[in-house]
Amino acid sequence: MDWVGIIIQLILGAVGGYGTGRAVKQVSINPTVDGIVGLIGGYLGTWLAGAIPGLAGLVAGGGAAYVGQGVTGLVGGAILTAIVGGIKNATMKA
Repeated sequence: MDWVGIIIQLILGAVGGYGTGRAVKQVSINPTVDGIVGLIGGYLGTWLAGAIPGLAGLVAGGGAAYVGQGVTGLVGGAILTAIVGGIKNATMKA
């Protein structure tokens, strides 16, 4: 991966995390934390997609792979934000 791909993953991961927090208030911690968790999830989501043999071509290289990196970053950020928000809410109820 090159720097442009990593920046795309991080930015769209933050957007995915922030968007998930705004759309689903039950999993939102606060807007800043949602963005930071999404940023981490964007990177991890693309890394995970690259580790899966069937999806590795989606995120490998530059050019058209930037779209794949952006999509996996967006989805990864949204999923990690939902997981962290759900865990936070579950521990607050106990």
